[in-house]
Amino acid sequence: MTRPHIEPYCELNERWKKFDLRGFPRGSEYKVLSMDRDTGACSLKMRLKPGYRRPPGLSYSDIELFVLNGDLTIGERSYGEGQYIFQPAGLVMGAMASAKGCELLAYYNEGWPTFEESKESHSLALQQAYVNVNAYRDAPWIGVARRQPGVATGCLVKVLRIDPVTKATTFLYSMTAQYYQDNISYHDCCEESYHIWGTSWMLQFGDLPTGGYFWRPPYINHGAFASRYGCIALGRTDSELFNYFHFNPWTNPDENQRRAVAVLYRERPELWKWVRTEGHNHPHGPDDFESPEYREAARHLHAHGYDLHSHEHDPGEPHSHESD
Repeated sequence: MTRPHIEPYCELNERWKKFDLRGFPRGSEYKVLSMDRDTGACSLKMRLKPGYRRPPGLSYSDIELFVLNGDLTIGERSYGEGQYIFQPAGLVMGAMASAKGCELLAYYNEGWPTFEESKESHSLALQQAYVNVNAYRDAPWIGVARRQPGVATGCLVKVLRIDPVTKATTFLYSMTAQYYQDNISYHDCCEESYHIWGTSWMLQFGDLPTGGYFWRPPYINHGAFASRYGCIALGRTDSELFNYFHFNPWTNPDENQRRAVAVLYRERPELWKWVRTEGHNHPHGPDDFESPEYREAARHLHAHGYDLHSHEHDPGEPHSHESD
């Protein structure tokens, strides 16, 4: 995943944009949390307006949805806050609607958001990978300490999905009121998080409030941690999350990587990986669906019979949503 280090970032300070990509019906808006600048894979916050409707269809990317608030109906089933859905690429999703409107997190894991109206799944869709669970009601909280020094008591997780091949994991996590952990951690995987409620504090990055988000590459020091009143957040990793703990805030990612590789080589050589990522800025303005890179990709796909862009605009022509 070639996404820059984004931390800390609060999406509540950013404006909504019309989600007018080709194939998607009108009536929804988005904010980019982070985006892979090579593939277009992205993490979005979305808002469906009251009365929103979308016919049955499929995506050419795995999709993960998490309902933050409001009502969402898919097919014959209606959902509320806390609903988590993993929709494998090519698996048809029933007609989508929202009577009163809703906000949700949407993750497109392999590429740009796509939608093709269809009542049938692709023949190669991995149907058994489908997950549909209410994270608040249907999954138990568990502790996360695996070694000492480890995660302090009071940090709990609910595992919602684990990829059987990559071990990429989606999970809900919480910190209890007056939570405090004095050590520093880093890990081999990329990690992202969206704060659903509450505020947590981190030594390197300060407060992350409700609406706060980060995308953290491997081997970045983070910690100590604290939360005065507690918090709840949705987290994702691109492989197994294995924490390394220490007490030196001055180490850099290269040093942490060498230390992690030495540990893995001794203890778990099958997980021996080298991961490097650069960049520390959140995409603003041109680094989303309005970017030149996206327009070039849309132009190329359109030439080959596909079109990801809105029917209202030529992919090569700039346009503005200032009047949204």
